[in-house]
Amino acid sequence: MKEKTVSIRETFAKNLRENRRKSGLTQAQLAEKAEISHHYLAMVELARNIPTVDTIERLAKVLNVEIYELFIVPLSPAMELKKIHETIIADMKQIVSEAVESAIDLKLKNVNKL
Repeated sequence: MKEKTVSIRETFAKNLRENRRKSGLTQAQLAEKAEISHHYLAMVELARNIPTVDTIERLAKVLNVEIYELFIVPLSPAMELKKIHETIIADMKQIVSEAVESAIDLKLKNVNKL
């Protein structure tokens, strides 16, 4: 299954909108705090405009996020599950390895006491 390529403008717009909502701000409130027009912010959130670097810095500051967070392309649900699966497998391997080492050390201590 081929994934749709998302433009940086669309990614930025989506991340900006999500972070604004998480912050509990309306478009008007964010626009005022970032010193841009409400209409311009609406166009940015619709991916019709892309702000300047200075504006992006102000938006990130108001939203209390790092600038790069506004450009992160989210993983597809399938990729998220794969990442979680790989993490669980790696954690399980580590746990089993540590348990085996601990059991061997304990057995060796008991043998040395004899």
